[in-house]
Amino acid sequence: MARLIAASRHEVEVQPYPLIVFILAPLLALGLQSFVSLHFQRFDILDLPLLVTIYFAITRRNPVTGTIAGAIIGIAQDALTRQPLGIFGICKSIIGYLAASLGVRIDTESHLTRALLTFGFVFLHSGMYWLLVRRLLAQPYVWSWVHELIRALINMVVGVILFALLDLAKQKEY
Repeated sequence: MARLIAASRHEVEVQPYPLIVFILAPLLALGLQSFVSLHFQRFDILDLPLLVTIYFAITRRNPVTGTIAGAIIGIAQDALTRQPLGIFGICKSIIGYLAASLGVRIDTESHLTRALLTFGFVFLHSGMYWLLVRRLLAQPYVWSWVHELIRALINMVVGVILFALLDLAKQKEY
């Protein structure tokens, strides 16, 4: 059974990354998401900016940084889509805050933990998005449990792979 609680202070320390990774990963995720979604409608089931937000929030383990990163990535995603400005910003800010807050309390180095967190955060993101569009903007938006569960599962699988790739960019401790 995978450990869920961090056993030592070393496990909850912030992992160092080169600054270029913090800049390029969100930019690539946003660019790929907006470009491919324009040409392949089904690609929008995957939310690469959300996965990058989750990853950096759980590895940085700072709720303020997670919130700000989520807001910036979300607003940039809003600007690149036809969504009202701020919807993705609000959703990703909340996810960034929650992911960073949980990153402090549990062991996020385990692939199982990351998979479960990603599934939950993607599903929560979908629920917040529905709530904001439907209630705050009073626009029609249909919720499909099956679609959202499939969406969460696909993002979970891609997220674990993406997280493993981003782990390779960690600076080694000497």
